[in-house]
Amino acid sequence: MPEIDPLPPENTGDSKNTNSEIVPFRDAVFVWLKIGLLSFGGPAGQIALMHRVLVEEEGWIEERRFLHALNFCMVLPGPEAQQLAIYIGWLMHGTRGGLVAGILFVLPGALVILLLSVLYAAYREFALVTALFFGIKAAVLAVVVEALIRIGQKALRSEFLMAIAMLAFIGIAVFDVSFPFIILAAAVAGYVAGKVVPMWLAPRETSSSLPKQPAAARVRVKLMSKPSVGKTIRLSLICLALWL
Repeated sequence: MPEIDPLPPENTGDSKNTNSEIVPFRDAVFVWLKIGLLSFGGPAGQIALMHRVLVEEEGWIEERRFLHALNFCMVLPGPEAQQLAIYIGWLMHGTRGGLVAGILFVLPGALVILLLSVLYAAYREFALVTALFFGIKAAVLAVVVEALIRIGQKALRSEFLMAIAMLAFIGIAVFDVSFPFIILAAAVAGYVAGKVVPMWLAPRETSSSLPKQPAAARVRVKLMSKPSVGKTIRLSLICLALWL
């Protein structure tokens, strides 16, 4: 069975080992702004764009860690693409990185939507504007399809995972099965397969056949402090108050 590399170990001890030494904060701000401006196609297009820019072009985060974070964000309630951006921003530059990534991920797109809404509301009776929006619809559909193919090729790397994805799609599209049940069934299937037939979860190619990123370009996790129950409760209460 091909050996699957674990996630890189987290650095919890050396306070001098900062991620900003690897990825300059100014460069990260520029890249997050670019992602925010080019994020068309909803979550699928946004996630595919982040993967292409952060993993393939910049090499700031390893693909396994990106997909691991994506899986976790997909299970969480809320917008998974923005959660992923905030997590990667925090991973590189701590709290300020998470804030900048989250704000720039949303703000440019909100301004673009505002401008398009004003254009549609004021000039929708003109044939040119109607044709413009039909063209945008077709282009966005192409972006979503390409994004699904790109992420699918990275995440569904065994026949068993492909089968789970197909069954999940059939369950949602044909039988209208609720999403939480789909997630629970997939988790149980993966757990059982990992215990009984772990080779079903092995990727089709070995880790040696995957493209290697230079070690200096990899993002290293630096925990600002050890997680604690008290800190978790305080942060949860603050976030709950802000949400209310």
